[in-house]
Amino acid sequence: MSPSGGGRGGWVWPVGAAAAMVAGYFLLPLDLLGPHRPGASWTVFIAAMAVVAVLLLRQIRAVLAERRDIRPGITIPLLMCLSVLVFAGGYYSLAKHPGEFVGLETRLDGLYYTMVTLATVGFGDITPNGQAARLVTILQIVYNFVFLTAAATALTQWVRDRAGERARSRTGS
Repeated sequence: MSPSGGGRGGWVWPVGAAAAMVAGYFLLPLDLLGPHRPGASWTVFIAAMAVVAVLLLRQIRAVLAERRDIRPGITIPLLMCLSVLVFAGGYYSLAKHPGEFVGLETRLDGLYYTMVTLATVGFGDITPNGQAARLVTILQIVYNFVFLTAAATALTQWVRDRAGERARSRTGS
């Protein structure tokens, strides 16, 4: 298996990385954040989202510049996964504030709410009642439109380009 993720078995480490991120989400001491440390909570959330956004933008730019030294087929999905987990952690921590959310009590609830919002399904079983919860939900929707849509588009373009290259190499064109 190559570290770049190519070749046979190249999917093992990205799947392991995604599993480690999910495990980290469920194991990190997120209870240290919340209403008793609002400054730290907001700082961690904003810093994490900013770092992931910058990393996504770098990948998008690299795909558009057709750079060959990157692996967007691995990096972009992992960054998208990390985006979901950061929002889920933010929701979980924010739900510790009285009156912010109805129905969001566990980390799984936070992950579920993030996915429902990302998918624009909105079942209504978890609702953001407080102003901060509504603000973070709005931020996630904007983040989804701007960063995740651009990342998915770049990833699609990269896959299409690689498929075209492989088809041309098989036909000898």
